[in-house]
Amino acid sequence: MPLVGTLAWGDEDGRRNVLLICIDDLRPELNCYGVDYIHSPNIDQLASQGCLFSRHYVQAPTCGASRYAMLTGQYGPAGNNALFDRAKRIAADPGSVAASMPRWFRDRGYTTVSVGKISHHPGGRGGKDWDDDQAIEMPGDWDRHLMPTGPWRHPRGAMHGLANGEIRVDASQMDVFQSASGSGDRYPDDLVLEESLDELRLLAEGSDESPFFLAVGFIRPHLPFGAPEKDMVHYRNADLPLVKNAAKPEGKTTWHRSGEFMNYHRWGKDPNQDSEFAIQVRKHYAACVTYADRNVGAVLAELDRLGLRDSTVVVLWGDHGWHLGEHAIWGKHALYEDALRSPLIIRAPGQVGEGVNVDAVVESIDIFPTLCELAASHTLLDGLDGDSLVEVMHGSERGRAGQSAVSYGKANSIRTDAFRLIVHKDGFVELYDHRADPLELSNVASEHPEVVNRLSRMLEERLSRKRTR
Repeated sequence: MPLVGTLAWGDEDGRRNVLLICIDDLRPELNCYGVDYIHSPNIDQLASQGCLFSRHYVQAPTCGASRYAMLTGQYGPAGNNALFDRAKRIAADPGSVAASMPRWFRDRGYTTVSVGKISHHPGGRGGKDWDDDQAIEMPGDWDRHLMPTGPWRHPRGAMHGLANGEIRVDASQMDVFQSASGSGDRYPDDLVLEESLDELRLLAEGSDESPFFLAVGFIRPHLPFGAPEKDMVHYRNADLPLVKNAAKPEGKTTWHRSGEFMNYHRWGKDPNQDSEFAIQVRKHYAACVTYADRNVGAVLAELDRLGLRDSTVVVLWGDHGWHLGEHAIWGKHALYEDALRSPLIIRAPGQVGEGVNVDAVVESIDIFPTLCELAASHTLLDGLDGDSLVEVMHGSERGRAGQSAVSYGKANSIRTDAFRLIVHKDGFVELYDHRADPLELSNVASEHPEVVNRLSRMLEERLSRKRTR
């Protein structure tokens, strides 16, 4: 039985396929976002063919909660179990839970397929090794929810795997970065790519009868930073710019000790104390970005080869940002700009112009209603927190005046065109004026009480929506 939120389908003639590409821990570390030392030709080309959102913000600086918001179009819980908790609510009372994005499309005749990491667990299952068919993260949403594992044995092994089947057992015994140089060396995303290409070909065979919603989730550049040497070669002799805000902030902030990163084997080195090691970490992250870009290019090339480019809306999305030494953080989980801003690119041939750059503040929750309009010509979706971005992609600022982005985690944050406000659970506030301080170095809350009050009210109103769910 369809979940709450589905509507009867009308004219189906204009339906388009959807290809959603999710990349884990990808900050805007791309050439098309102005990072000129990054080799990302395939994503850059995608941006030149569609619309790049330069200020896209996620709802949480952690995978599970961020993906919940993107996949449901709603603000939600702040933890990695957000979608598993939603599954429990569905089991207890199916009629109380609104349809997710893939379920909405499935209810309208789309074949929905997920490969790799789309929800929090690659393959969308729970259990000790994330392969329990009785513990489904998004029940009823996917016709096929796949995660090839090969020598990594199970999705948990592949999620944190290094070359040729190395599985993380004790993080302190696994190198924090690696560049495998053998021609036969393989990483988990190689399998995700191959499975995705197989699924794309299979879906193409039936696309005349039924459109498809294919979600492809690549793991890199998630820790550990392992990528083939052919992707690292671009950075061996590269000169990387200095991080301008590398100092640990003073006072109360959402700073953390980078526990996920620091738990890995680092040869006794700390990037906050060793600038050469910090550069090596950044170069290996960059290699992972290039590896992801190469995989994205292979998927898009196959889409073209199958003749599906003009009939498919493509979305490329990073699930959150990642600090590479900014504020002396090596990871996510903070509420600074670097953890909350991520890439968003949408290509919709014949519907959206090429080379469009949108500077408006947008959110991950906006992707669901945007795809409904672009792929299914459907503009009425009750119960979503997000707004369709189609008008903005066409150059209209109507409806985006005063737009803001809400994020949550260890505190709550709202980002407007000019400011970022962070409200801690004990009531302490941080305010950063991005017009004068884009690096978020100075908390000016005491200097602008009227701004704090106004943004606090906006944040409270927006967060009140998710408390009802």
